[in-house]
Amino acid sequence: MAKPRKHTLSVCIITMNEADRLRRCLESVADIAEEIIVYDSGSTDETVAIAREYTDKVWVTDWPGFGLQKQRALDQARMEWVLSIDADEALDEQARQSLGALLEREQIEEVAFRIQWAVIRHGKRLKHGRSARAPLRLYRREGARFTPVAVHETIEHPPGKVGRLPGYLLHYTSRDYGHALAKNAKYAWLGSQKYFEKGKRNRSLFVVCLRAIWTFFLIYVLRGGFLDGRIGFIVAMNYMQGNFNKHAGLWILSQEDRLRRKQERKSG
Repeated sequence: MAKPRKHTLSVCIITMNEADRLRRCLESVADIAEEIIVYDSGSTDETVAIAREYTDKVWVTDWPGFGLQKQRALDQARMEWVLSIDADEALDEQARQSLGALLEREQIEEVAFRIQWAVIRHGKRLKHGRSARAPLRLYRREGARFTPVAVHETIEHPPGKVGRLPGYLLHYTSRDYGHALAKNAKYAWLGSQKYFEKGKRNRSLFVVCLRAIWTFFLIYVLRGGFLDGRIGFIVAMNYMQGNFNKHAGLWILSQEDRLRRKQERKSG
């Protein structure tokens, strides 16, 4: 664990069958964090055993969704600052050094920090398109909470300055192309359900198609995905496919809801 610093750090990780990727994640934070908290949702591989090599703060639970599971981990944190990192991610050396230097400051004015993503897909490090995002992962613990949603959760923190930590958050997002397709389908359907539960409806398949085309144009052209070469093209197409599936799923749910309401009116 970390040597004593002026500010303390908890690292929170949620896992599910990540034995092949978790050690890389843990190695990148082991000497920075005062505590590492792992919430596992029933892994059947060596994930839990690997986690326990680095920390005794490991819980095995059910799966309530991303937002609620990350909140469970956050609820166990006791240090001043929290780094929420996924099992398929790791801090690069610059980010590690930047985080260590940050925790040595006399005072930290910011309430949270974003870390630039560097997505690793099919052996290539992508720096453009959707990979150019900088997710908010480091924040003061007090007053912070995750949104209680099944997917695409965000951290809500107290008002204040948000900085950017130098370095990269390496994201090994898929094991192979089949894994990438499976993740794409899973997140698309979860997104459909999330939108439907929020009261959103989709009546037009034409709009579904337009959204998908716009997603490709945004990622590949406007955000420079073409600069990532052929893999950049494949990734932009994957995002277009995911967006189509998400909104097509919402269209299906909307149609089913409309039919159900119509039948209820007839029977009433």
